[in-house]
Amino acid sequence: MVYVITQPCCNDASCVDVCPVNCIHPSPDEPEFATAEMLYIDPATCIDCGACVDECPVSAIKADNELDEGEDVYLTAAEEFYDRHPIGPDWPEPPTTAKIPADLGTLHVAIVGSGPSACYAAMELASKPRVEVDVFDRLPTPYGLVRAGVAPDHPGTKGVTDQFRSALRRKNVACHFGVEVGRDVSHDELLAHHHAVVYAVGASSDRQLGVPGEELSVAATEFVAWYNGHPDYADRTFDLSGERAVVVGNGNVALDVARILLAEPDELARTDIADHAVEALRASNIREVVILGRRGPAHAAFTTPEMIALSRMVDIVVDPAEAELDPVSADELEKAEPWIRRKVSMIQGFAENQVDPSRKRIVLRFLASPTEILGTDAVAGVRVGRNRLVAGDGQALVAEPTGESDTLDAGLVLRSVGYRGVAVPGVPFDERRGVLPNEHGRVVDPDSGEPVRGVYAAGWIKRGPSGVIGTNKFCSAETVSMLIDDFVAGRLDSPGDREGWPTLLSERAPEALDFAAWERIDAAERSAGADTGRPRRKLVSIAEMLASTRS
Repeated sequence: MVYVITQPCCNDASCVDVCPVNCIHPSPDEPEFATAEMLYIDPATCIDCGACVDECPVSAIKADNELDEGEDVYLTAAEEFYDRHPIGPDWPEPPTTAKIPADLGTLHVAIVGSGPSACYAAMELASKPRVEVDVFDRLPTPYGLVRAGVAPDHPGTKGVTDQFRSALRRKNVACHFGVEVGRDVSHDELLAHHHAVVYAVGASSDRQLGVPGEELSVAATEFVAWYNGHPDYADRTFDLSGERAVVVGNGNVALDVARILLAEPDELARTDIADHAVEALRASNIREVVILGRRGPAHAAFTTPEMIALSRMVDIVVDPAEAELDPVSADELEKAEPWIRRKVSMIQGFAENQVDPSRKRIVLRFLASPTEILGTDAVAGVRVGRNRLVAGDGQALVAEPTGESDTLDAGLVLRSVGYRGVAVPGVPFDERRGVLPNEHGRVVDPDSGEPVRGVYAAGWIKRGPSGVIGTNKFCSAETVSMLIDDFVAGRLDSPGDREGWPTLLSERAPEALDFAAWERIDAAERSAGADTGRPRRKLVSIAEMLASTRS
């Protein structure tokens, strides 16, 4: 018997650390870690010890004899990975963090944000002696996109919060939820009361299409936040009266919104989806979701595990002509990683499917870009331009319009072409990339290129919106390593008036919540969900959340 990693894999590499025979790759210190869709266990090396199963935070690892129908593909994917990347005798040593000498005293760090990158940074810092951490979030609830971004029908992925809970409950971590940096306290005040500030605020905005009629469309980020019960979006409404919706972009978020739009409401009602979303989806008329990708099948942004999960739920339709690869893409595919070849094979397999017009379906379009969103006060359709692939700078293939187009009737258009970071008041910002300019997590002055003393970044605001939840673990560890190196080397200013810090914070944010208050919100949601057989019923207004902490 061997173990196999399946779809919920979060790539945080916890399993890598406990494997006694080094058979789980790619590890964070290997170049493939940045591009691989998931981790893989080498079936030829696995010794069936089960250590990885106990360590996995999202329950993604199964014995090969326990795989569900259709999950054999994950064992095959692992075999393909190790055919291309056989385990060798020499592997790079993982980076190590400097130890903090006792005579330097206590290191005080503020972390802004409480999503995955923030929690991983807190885990890394709080595990060290003589470190105290303050975590800030403008919402009363922690965990960022794990709570407000992960699809409700992916409960396994949310299991990573068990790790985060353990970190945020540590005695040397103080949580301040409902505190907004820039409103309640300034960046300069944080830096004056701490040795360092780590910004782990994610990427809360979205990229634009730049086409006529774009104002009629909706950002997929808003739709995701709406069905996940984010208090900023709970009052939003979406036009679900038409039979077709169009999603622009073909990453995992695009697949998530398409799946939610077509899922059976009774199935969703057993998850932690927001109540208002279930009721709206019960009344929905949408039966088809068209997903537009500007390049070809070999460049689809979604991951194979997400597509495998989707294909079990709904019919997937692909035009055989759009599934064909141009000669250059076909040549690239011969040298591509196995997960890319598998993805293309799946797409071409969908092109051979027989279409059942009575079933809901997802249509994958390739080499297709919106050139105009049609309608006056509401969406009536989308004009879709046909593309071809040509060599761009550095010989990368880019999409170029052919001048041909067609029109799709639609009542809803969702933009899913990427997240974008938002500037933090008082901190340098790279407008072009939508990130804090940094080198390995040290925020730098864009003019001089010199590090900004005591200011750091982790997660999407550091590297852009790439990777999955667990990718942030290595990213945050790198940032923390830079921070501690700077502290040990004397490159950080000592905080002033630490004794006055609690008073300042209580005056500026008298309704700030600690972790114990969040646990009361959590208990209230779980209790309400238990009455109907759900994991939780989310509170979607800040007033309700605050009230539950006082009950």
